Amino acid sequence: MEPIKIDITILAPVQKTWDYFNEPRHITKWNFAHESWQCPASENDLRLGGKFKHRMEAKDKSFGFDFEGIYDEIITHKKIKYHMEDGRKVEITFEKLDDNTTKVTEVFDPEKQNSLEMQREGWYAILDNFHKYVENH
Repeated sequence: MEPIKIDITILAPVQKTWDYFNEPRHITKWNFAHESWQCPASENDLRLGGKFKHRMEAKDKSFGFDFEGIYDEIITHKKIKYHMEDGRKVEITFEKLDDNTTKVTEVFDPEKQNSLEMQREGWYAILDNFHKYVENH
């Protein structure tokens, strides 16, 4: 399957955008696709070969899972590549458009259980939550 690509423009400097994307104290505030979900815990060892684990669960505790990956490439303030436990790959780029504007692009391998459109919508909803969080904090 072809990778899925999504992007969003954030009215914030690239350094702030990068920090809010990677610091666990911020990740727990934006890393969910719907308001009925939450990300109560996040661990992030942002280095080549380092691992991350974000706990994602329904607020009513009816369902939850750990979203995990291992970093394959990191270029500070520019790019992150990682792979998930099932081998799927993700690349995130942070493009400085000007001093106060950053474009974040995510390209990810789809999984086989859910439709491509559902996956695109879910990942985009999380990216949009991130965008709103960065611009309002």
